[in-house]
Formats: sequence, structure tokens, C-alpha cells
Amino acid sequence: MGKKILVIDDAASIRQVVTMILAEEGYDIVEAVDGVDGLEKLKNNEIDIIVCDVNMPNMNGVEFLEQVKTNDEFTDYKFLPFIMLTTETGQEMKEQGKKLGAKAWLVKPFQPEMLVDAVKKLVG
Repeated sequence: MGKKILVIDDAASIRQVVTMILAEEGYDIVEAVDGVDGLEKLKNNEIDIIVCDVNMPNMNGVEFLEQVKTNDEFTDYKFLPFIMLTTETGQEMKEQGKKLGAKAWLVKPFQPEMLVDAVKKLVG
């Protein structure tokens, strides 16, 4: 069984593209529409890595990351690798993400190889 990736993005088209790219590489994909949905999916799945958008309704990617890293309910996922996949290029947001433990920051539109490389580096 392949490694399981949680893909969180409010844009269905982005989720589809990311899912297609990573599924072709043999990864199992779980999709979520925002941070709130992402937290629910984390509770019900064994996740190996998260690919997450930053700007989303209800709970953005940085807030989601913070919940996973600080909420006792998600202790098992404290060291889970995170890849932020976003249109956000602001240095402040990047710093915040890195401080919380985001391992990679890919800007949309992204090159599929860059995403695959980042995932492989982080979970093999």
C-alpha cells in the first residue's frame, strides 16, 4: 500500500490536478476542502504527508497547520511533513508556515515534478 497524502484545497480543480499527479506516482490520496475538513479527515485516516493550500475559507492552511502542531488531539501528527501549495508569496506568511514546521512552500501555478520531488524527499 502506498503512502497516504492528505490534499487540502478549496479549489476542486487544484485538488484534481494534485490528486492525479500524486496518484500516478502510486500515492493514496485523501481530499479535503478546507482546514476544518482537513482536521476531520486526519481523525479518520492514517496520513503520511499533507499538501495544503494557504488561502481557504473557514480555516486557512496556516491555521490548520497550527492546529495539527499544537492541538493534543493530533499529537500523533506533530511531526508530519507539510507542503504548502499556494498563490501566497508573502514573506510573512511563509515565515509563519516555516515556523510552524512547513517543510516546503510551492507557489501555484506549480511544476508537477516539483511537487513529486518534494513529496518523495519528505516521505519516499
